[in-house]
Amino acid sequence: MNKYELALVVNAKIEDDARAAVVEKAKEYITRAEGTVTEVEDWGKKKLAYEIQKMSDGFFYFIQFDAPATAPALIEHKVRIMDNVLRFLCVKKDEA
Repeated sequence: MNKYELALVVNAKIEDDARAAVVEKAKEYITRAEGTVTEVEDWGKKKLAYEIQKMSDGFFYFIQFDAPATAPALIEHKVRIMDNVLRFLCVKKDEA
């Protein structure tokens, strides 16, 4: 099992419960890919460096998880088509 981090930038114009549902859906995709979520960091609403889909703010979430090497591709495939996710990035974390 490798350690990964999924960063999500979620639409700031949606309701709190809808935003929580987006994060829960991402966590569900991780568990479906045989991964285990270890931590979810909510960085809150931040100003974006540039406008994305005519929005200048977004909510930032960082999800740490352990998963096999095949999981990131599956997760990215699912997150790419999610509504209200402006940007995402899945990276492998160093073991150090």
